Amino acid sequence: MPDYLTRSSSHIWKSRLSWRIATVVFLTILTVQVAILTLTIRQEETKLLNEIREIARSAIAPIIESKAGFLNSPISDSNARNVVTTTIVNGIAVYSMNYLLLGNYGEPATINITNENSLSKTYRSVDGASYEVVFRPNDLRRSYIVVARLNSEKVSGLVIDYVIQTIIIMLLLSLFVTTVLMIALGHWLLEPILFMRDNLVTAQQNPENPKIPKSPFSSSDEIGGAILIAQNLIKQNAENMQQVRSAAEDKIHKLAYFDQLTGLPNRTLFVQKLTEQAFSGEDKNAKSFAVVTLDLDHFKDINDSMGHSVGDAILRGVGKRLRASLPDTAVVARAGEDEFAVTMPLNDELKTARDVGAKVASLIRSEPFKVYNESFQIRASVGVATYPDDGIDSNTVLKNADIALNRAKEEGRDRIREYSEDFDRAVQQRFQLLRDLRDALENEDLTIFYQPQFNLNTGEIIGAEALLRWWKKDNSKEGGSFISPAEFIPIAEQSGLIVPIGSWVLEEACTTAKTWHDQGKNIRIAVNVSGAQFYQSDLVAHTAKVLKETGVKPELLELEVTESVFMDDISIAVETLKNLHELGVELAIDDFGTGYSSLSYLRQFNIDRLKIDQSFIRNALNNADDAAITRTIISLGHSLNLKVIAEGVETKDHEKFLAEHSCDEVQGFRYSKAVPKEEFWEFASNYNGKLDSFDS
Repeated sequence: MPDYLTRSSSHIWKSRLSWRIATVVFLTILTVQVAILTLTIRQEETKLLNEIREIARSAIAPIIESKAGFLNSPISDSNARNVVTTTIVNGIAVYSMNYLLLGNYGEPATINITNENSLSKTYRSVDGASYEVVFRPNDLRRSYIVVARLNSEKVSGLVIDYVIQTIIIMLLLSLFVTTVLMIALGHWLLEPILFMRDNLVTAQQNPENPKIPKSPFSSSDEIGGAILIAQNLIKQNAENMQQVRSAAEDKIHKLAYFDQLTGLPNRTLFVQKLTEQAFSGEDKNAKSFAVVTLDLDHFKDINDSMGHSVGDAILRGVGKRLRASLPDTAVVARAGEDEFAVTMPLNDELKTARDVGAKVASLIRSEPFKVYNESFQIRASVGVATYPDDGIDSNTVLKNADIALNRAKEEGRDRIREYSEDFDRAVQQRFQLLRDLRDALENEDLTIFYQPQFNLNTGEIIGAEALLRWWKKDNSKEGGSFISPAEFIPIAEQSGLIVPIGSWVLEEACTTAKTWHDQGKNIRIAVNVSGAQFYQSDLVAHTAKVLKETGVKPELLELEVTESVFMDDISIAVETLKNLHELGVELAIDDFGTGYSSLSYLRQFNIDRLKIDQSFIRNALNNADDAAITRTIISLGHSLNLKVIAEGVETKDHEKFLAEHSCDEVQGFRYSKAVPKEEFWEFASNYNGKLDSFDS
């Protein structure tokens, strides 16, 4: 017998399925036999009663005299007494053929013979100890009727013995039949099922390479055929999984190392190939390598205006042109959305990294890219670095090429910049400034200065612009210095740090406005809101929260947003401005005239004030165009029922010019620079309400 069959046979009785089948079979057979026993108990009892009836008849019939008188008992007292004392007969009642009682011996009988119907009666006492029967003339072969009271107390015990014996036989028979059936089922059904189960378990544990034995069962029957089918499916599944794994690994490799749009290596694979090329010595004659990164100029405008399908086609075209035009030793990769990277060993034709960068740039601009019958002249900003001059490992060289690329973009794009250590120092200084700015926010080193705003007609102070200031502590004699907002605000905006900074400014400004209000002056405070705050944070909910927590009146808060921010997403801008306006705060467009908003959109905005950019005011007196722009903005604001405020008012002549053209409000160095809140309060408290007081 095969090893598996020996093992499975020994495990049949350990199987839950085997025990379930055995239990069902055993209980079924036992139930049938119990039903049969229930039907035969009565028959057994009747048989035993008939036996004692026959014993009683045999004892009574011989003592009946056939020649007794008509009214005399045919049984003598002595014979009757002998029968009653020596046999199971406990009592005798003798009747004539006319149902007359002729004699009564021993225990009295319960049955009385009164008619023919009485002849078929029997009686069994409740305790089963007595049994009465009627013997007819035919039973006794005499012309008399006898009622015999018999001792039947042993019948119940015999019946119980019968039941016990029958039950034992039934149990043995059930066990025997169950065992035989289980052996048969085990061989024909359970062993194959367990074999199939083990196959499936093995396949589950190692689906790609299942070690399943050959089936010992014939495939000619249903179970054997099912096992063969299951094994074939297991093998097919293993083969499919191996194929899927292989295909998945290829796909994962492509996803991990290749750009799906252009088919070029991605940045990860580019770094690997750069490492291999530079450090594995594949090109024995190459001592230096150029690393070039390039960014397509204004590519976002193409995507936004023409759609991503056009942009994708251009990216594929750039990748194809670079790959086809550069030598085989070059590695071309797509390193970002619209960024490509190239590395190649320097040679006699291309002796410097700048030469390689120039060649790459010339390939891009050599001829327009044609997409859907449209021509697109593409330019690129290029950054170059050289291995090993600009780094002794691939990541460093690539990083330095990126730094040079960023410098090219900062300087106006469509140009080539070689890496310089000065670039790296500038980047490091930028990162250090960002780290210091984070620390300043956490350590509460930032503060707010306030510049007053005046009603040009009445001269009263109607507001103050909250301006962020950063006193950066150091070890100098002064203990630190102010960092220009023009230096750190762009860094905060690019890093996203402007969002928590802006939240802090809003809370601090509202707290100050509430303090001034409580001290008797309703001074509106204007707070600048960056684009990141406007779109990346829940500005409406945060503003409502700050108003509630500080208790400041909404009309004492003005939010200033530049018009360029509004144009990023008109629908969101309109909805946000509407919700802010419903809070009761005032809204202003800052630096108006320097952006590119449409007047059709301007009508949809819930705003209260236009703020003329200071560059127009400072040049309005000696530049006709700036003067015309200023007049136009004032006229436009009034036509839309908006207040107009001018910033950058530095001289009396500026003030006079604005007054002549009905500007509503002003602020600038003519009146006050931005000062801490304590100085502002002192200034506001001492101000006499006349703008002429600033002439002296």
